Amino acid sequence: MEKSKADLESATNAEDGFNQDLLTEELEARPAWGSKVQYILAQVGFSVGLGNVWRFPYLCHKNGGGAFLLLYLLLLFIIGIPLFFLELAAGQIIRQGSIGVWKYISPRLVGIGFASCVVCSFVALYYNVIIAWSLFYLANSFQLPLPWTDCPAATNQTAPEMECGHSSPTVYFWYREALDVTNSLDENGGLDPALIGCLFAAWALVCLAMIKGIKSSGKVLYFSSLFPYVVLLCFLVRALMLEGAVDGIRIMFTPNLSIWRDMQVWRQAATQVFFALGLGFGTIIAYSSYNPRHNNCHIDGLLVSGINFLTSVLATLVVFAVLGFRANMITQDCVERNTKTLSFLASNGSLPAALPHLGNFSDLSAAEYSAWYQGLQNDTAEWLQMWNISDCRAEDEMNKDVEGTGLAFITFTEAMTLFPTAPFWSVLFFFMLLNLGLSTMLGNMQGIITPLLDNFHSLQRRRTLFTVLCCLVGFLLGLVFVQRSGSYFVSMFDDYSATLPLLIVVAFEAFAVAWIYGADRFLSDIEDMLGWRPWRIYSYMWRFVSLGAMLCLLLASLVHLAMKWPTYQAWNREKAEEQMLEYPPWALGLLVGLIVVAALPIPAMFLRQLLMDWFGQRGGRSGMVMAPVPTEDDDKVAEGESPADTEHQGNGYLLVQAGDGQD
Repeated sequence: MEKSKADLESATNAEDGFNQDLLTEELEARPAWGSKVQYILAQVGFSVGLGNVWRFPYLCHKNGGGAFLLLYLLLLFIIGIPLFFLELAAGQIIRQGSIGVWKYISPRLVGIGFASCVVCSFVALYYNVIIAWSLFYLANSFQLPLPWTDCPAATNQTAPEMECGHSSPTVYFWYREALDVTNSLDENGGLDPALIGCLFAAWALVCLAMIKGIKSSGKVLYFSSLFPYVVLLCFLVRALMLEGAVDGIRIMFTPNLSIWRDMQVWRQAATQVFFALGLGFGTIIAYSSYNPRHNNCHIDGLLVSGINFLTSVLATLVVFAVLGFRANMITQDCVERNTKTLSFLASNGSLPAALPHLGNFSDLSAAEYSAWYQGLQNDTAEWLQMWNISDCRAEDEMNKDVEGTGLAFITFTEAMTLFPTAPFWSVLFFFMLLNLGLSTMLGNMQGIITPLLDNFHSLQRRRTLFTVLCCLVGFLLGLVFVQRSGSYFVSMFDDYSATLPLLIVVAFEAFAVAWIYGADRFLSDIEDMLGWRPWRIYSYMWRFVSLGAMLCLLLASLVHLAMKWPTYQAWNREKAEEQMLEYPPWALGLLVGLIVVAALPIPAMFLRQLLMDWFGQRGGRSGMVMAPVPTEDDDKVAEGESPADTEHQGNGYLLVQAGDGQD
């Protein structure tokens, strides 16, 4: 904006009784990224997380393959990219964390920033538990054979463990060895010592990374962000060399457009867009606030969104290729087992006379066996099923749903046992999960620490102590998730503690910028910052399309929650099978409490500001008038006072300390 226009608006604000404290407050010198590449890798590292490896492939697998990809891409353009650009621009213009940004937009909306911090806290608590699980599996991968390859012997040493025999070695290892899970959420079961140690190690890694930050070369960031791509490419190349992998990829890209009629699929796709890009967490704003003023945040938004989508597609390719190989191996075992039974029955003359005979059953391929079985009459097929002889089709195995963590810790793990040199691939896979989790976890912690340090200046004098204290509190609260029923709490937090609150947070973000501050005014600020005006379509998207889609998604989520009693997947030890159970009343109360606590800062801070205005504690001035964004002249003053490292004067960047661990 031109200076005269800024002066005019400032005068107008003063006439309306605007808060002079915000007008006269000096911008503090702010550190910056060591390089543009480091910043992009930080954004990619935060947005590309564990959900790209198992949540997106699971949803794609469940909801029509290629049809879900098209739906996701559509919603990415309608919701994801416009709101991602909004957060990037807001952070770079105002150069504050999430709390400071919304305080500048309107003091009455500062609760948006606090709500983001609460959501980040909830996610950090259970997310680091998943990292602890990855550490547990990583430590157990240095064995040959892998401990989840075969069932352990029972106490009498004469037969395999019954629970394992009725399920599978990988399922048994996950539920019994790793989690030692109880039958339901009502059974506590006590703490698991091994997982306590893994959780402590996970928080120690996060704490060390947040204290030291990213040093001169940013080697940690480069490795943690790029290493997962190397592993994914290695898995893709290896998987494509296996029989059945192409069939799995073919199923992935076969669209089933009928799923577009299901509103729940739209809800799941839109929710995945949120989690994939990290909208509403405040981390995008925090990272962007460390950028130079004239950085092209529009290109950054398109680039990071594109990389995120392509990463999800790459991970899905790997998962479907491996699942195709696994389904092919299971089908071959099924055919071999059934043909042996058929040969035995034929040798005894027990086969029905009406059964078509194909000579030697043992010579049948999987395709020939399936075609033969499907040509049987119903009564003949029913007779064969009495002998546990069924059809064997790879497509049926591929269509079996495997949810969330089960995809990584059960299905994918089982497939890796079939690889040559399985321990090598297991170490690579779980080390990749560790890096993906840590890069996202650091972003979550940055979304908590940065806005609090920006808003409470007394904390800045003890940044290291504050960071350590946050990690220690996170570890202690995380002990809830490493008791024997802890995995059920992880599911609860993953499904409900972040989803609805994030929708509320991002809806208020879009409303605040589009209607309180003004979409066209916000575009003018971006034009003043970048030197060119972004596409006008963003104004319409923020005001109508994206905001409308957010409200529809929020309404659909509330209706879904109200119409169906929430359930979770539990493991029944006696039956050795998974089953869906309803949350008990106390858990439902906790679930609703999590949602309320996460969203409560928005109305609470709004009412607080109203009361302050009402009682004249802020000089009787209205809190709904927007504060001016930092101008280029303000930035020059800040840069003149900046403790910038002389090594980076040439490019305008200074290393950002993740968590700012300097005292």
